Amino acid sequence: MAFVASLPDGTSLQLSSSFYGGQALLSSSSSSTLLKGAPLIFSWAPLSGKKHHLPKRLVLVSKRISGLEEAMRIRRERELQTSTTARRRPPLRRLKVSPRLPVPDHIPKPPYAGSTLLPELSSQHQIHDSEGIACMRAACELAARVLDYAGTLVRPSVTTNEIDRAVHQMIIDAGAYPSPLGYGGFPKSVCTSVNECMCHGIPDSRQLQDGDIINIDVTVYLNGYHGDTSKTFLCGNVSDPIKMLVKVTEECLQKGIAVCKDGALFRKIGKRISEHAEKYGFGVVERFVGHGVGTVFHSEPVIYHHRNDKPGFMVEGQTFTIEPILTMGSTECITWEDNWTTLTADGFPAAQFEHTILITRTGAEILTKY
Repeated sequence: MAFVASLPDGTSLQLSSSFYGGQALLSSSSSSTLLKGAPLIFSWAPLSGKKHHLPKRLVLVSKRISGLEEAMRIRRERELQTSTTARRRPPLRRLKVSPRLPVPDHIPKPPYAGSTLLPELSSQHQIHDSEGIACMRAACELAARVLDYAGTLVRPSVTTNEIDRAVHQMIIDAGAYPSPLGYGGFPKSVCTSVNECMCHGIPDSRQLQDGDIINIDVTVYLNGYHGDTSKTFLCGNVSDPIKMLVKVTEECLQKGIAVCKDGALFRKIGKRISEHAEKYGFGVVERFVGHGVGTVFHSEPVIYHHRNDKPGFMVEGQTFTIEPILTMGSTECITWEDNWTTLTADGFPAAQFEHTILITRTGAEILTKY
């Protein structure tokens, strides 16, 4: 599940779970230190008035900009080609949200379950011993099975509320707690993000339509550990351009995972994802990021899905999520008044995939699959 965190250096970010690096100084318009959906304000440090004569470096910069311009040109062409298909549907609007579902008293609950406050991002890097890894595997396997089951429910006329109810029941039947429920006041047990919804969609009475896409984001809390995963599913007859968006997004996740191993730099993930997305003219959303996960739902490290120069490297035994969001059009977003539901600003579709991974000496083990 993607979320805004207050970092040690004083900057704040929104954690797909999101944040933009570079030289931007970030602040949130919300007074909360950790509020999903809160808009971010970027202020750029002024450039020095000194003139520098570095022709060789200017040539290199020019080449880099040309590559980015080519990617933007491809994206604009794709937007023009698919504008009728991608925007033929009425924009999403919030419908009836039913009351939250009960969880039996005997099921252990995470610390935040009784509060409406959004927890701060934990500075704890979650590195596990053999017992902890076994617990993570169990929680993540359950999350994967629940997500797989939720996908079988995706068809025209089914409501996202029905998906939520089915997911909730499967999780509590397994003796686990649905992690999103009550997290910062989130009212449901799963996130369902349809079409132009980037993430954090709240299940409601809207019926899925033929041609929709829907991301279902499942997190379970089992035996004191969270397992977090999501996937974008096709509903009925989806257009080829939108199918391509979904396909490339899943490929980006796999390519990001492929660079992970003990000692690898975290920034390689964003570089690899961006390179692949740009080949197809898709945008990588910078506002939402991956995160450490384990006994704590959201913690360090922050995983950026776009190009960045952030420090930090992976450690054997560490668990975190990678969860890129790609868009067919703009990567700018708007958040509804519920402070959760986040949509693309231009109404074009978005897709997301997510896995929880375990860093090993030679690579990464995907925990959220079976």
